[in-house]
Amino acid sequence: MELSFGKSALLLLLVAAVVAMLTRRLRLPYTVGLVAAGIVLTRLPFGPKISFTKELIFDALLPPLIFEAAIYLRWNLLRRELPVILTLASAGVVISAAVTAMGMHFLAHWQWSSALVFGSLIAATDPVSVIATFRGAGVHGRLTLLIEAESLFNDGTAAVAFGIAVLFTAGHALSATGLAMSLVVTVGGSLLCGAVVGGVAVFLTGRTEDHLVELTFTTVAAYGSFLLAEQLHFSGVLATIAAGLIIGNRGLIGFLSGHGRAAVQAFWEYAAFVANSLVFLLIGMYEATQNFRAFWLPTVLAVVVVLLGRAIAVYPICLLFTRSGLRVTARHQHVLLWGGLRGALALALALGLPVELPERAEIIAVSFGVVAFSVFVQGLTMPTLLRAIGELPPVPHNKEVRATPQGMH
Repeated sequence: MELSFGKSALLLLLVAAVVAMLTRRLRLPYTVGLVAAGIVLTRLPFGPKISFTKELIFDALLPPLIFEAAIYLRWNLLRRELPVILTLASAGVVISAAVTAMGMHFLAHWQWSSALVFGSLIAATDPVSVIATFRGAGVHGRLTLLIEAESLFNDGTAAVAFGIAVLFTAGHALSATGLAMSLVVTVGGSLLCGAVVGGVAVFLTGRTEDHLVELTFTTVAAYGSFLLAEQLHFSGVLATIAAGLIIGNRGLIGFLSGHGRAAVQAFWEYAAFVANSLVFLLIGMYEATQNFRAFWLPTVLAVVVVLLGRAIAVYPICLLFTRSGLRVTARHQHVLLWGGLRGALALALALGLPVELPERAEIIAVSFGVVAFSVFVQGLTMPTLLRAIGELPPVPHNKEVRATPQGMH
């Protein structure tokens, strides 16, 4: 029996709610439970029929996740950490992509074009996976700010690197000046789109005390900034971050009514929970269709070189700040390495690759393999690592864990 889209979505929401209850009782990461549930759903005769596509992720599910995270970033805290965050989100992504590409070329014997494309799409840590994992673990403080903000901002670098890699496979060549201009235009254009849309939304919310109208303006800002930037070939994630920062630091604090502030916070927490749930259920459903046995060797190699690339990016960059007030402790550096999760963003980019790209099917399968490792290995062991370095208290044996699946603010 094949379910309609509406019935499929309803079934996925029901499964997400049940998984949230079970993982809380079992003290397991919520994202791990969702992916496992998605795999199980594909084995059922009445399983939902919703396709995991780039359009679904980018146009429907990613904007609320990014926006909800951005409205809780406080500029006074973010500003101090920007040198570390921006260095990791720019140079770190380039280094990680280069190491991954070289590894896949020399070890897996992929063509340079395929290796560069894979390196660029898998280099950026995914904001969806990172935020879900850290909030689910109940982590707060500077470490959370560093890793969440980096995962949000590094999309701009990854988008430029991915676009350049795709152009390279098509036979185009760009000079160093052209590369620099492409980065400046993409980042600047994205931030401008987000600032304009977010600024207009804040201005309009200050002219009403109707909480439903205020909520509507924030919804338009979240999706409008993302879609406008993507339409202009900029980064939708960076645009939505900019809009969220403006609304979170200006709208929530000074322009929204008291009732409107409560409504906005409650709505976006729920919207992020729903979007996050659907993303990881869909990842699990698509994982179940992949033929990993046919690509097991390149998948294993990819996991190794991706982690190696992340390590070569994190440790030297953090070393630059050792003698400053922005020093990142060795324990936090280990978390930055192991917490560099990959997820829906990389998969959406992989699924959107041109059909004529060499080794396209292998790139998609290997990308899903790396994401599976991120979710099941890194995701499952992350709470243990955080407890080992003292970021989380020991698990109580006689009390139920109270953190919500989406996390507490």
